[in-house]
Amino acid sequence: MHLAYPAVLSALLFCTGLYGVLARRNAILVLMSVELMLNAVNLNLVAFDVWLSKAARETLHSGQALTLFTIAIAAAEIGIGLAIVLAVYRNRGTSDIDRLRDTAEGPDSDALAAEKAEATA
Repeated sequence: MHLAYPAVLSALLFCTGLYGVLARRNAILVLMSVELMLNAVNLNLVAFDVWLSKAARETLHSGQALTLFTIAIAAAEIGIGLAIVLAVYRNRGTSDIDRLRDTAEGPDSDALAAEKAEATA
């Protein structure tokens, strides 16, 4: 198999994930898009590892070992990210990224900011 096939598939997966990160407003969909991007990188690592091991005739598969490490890190990232998103959803009632400006702001922070501006003026 040529190296171009997995490389093109990986590029398409990465571009799809990048579009999902930039265009989506839901935090869960953004996390899924990040996972898609990480899987595209994993596909590239394995494809280049197989290609380089055939060329160098060595049995040390460092690309595949790095892929396993990346999968473990991605699983931890998704677990922590999902916990944060669920905590924000419970506090705010939405997981829309555009509405979440700062985690320190409360639900009535806009009204308090307007009152502070009037008091200082």
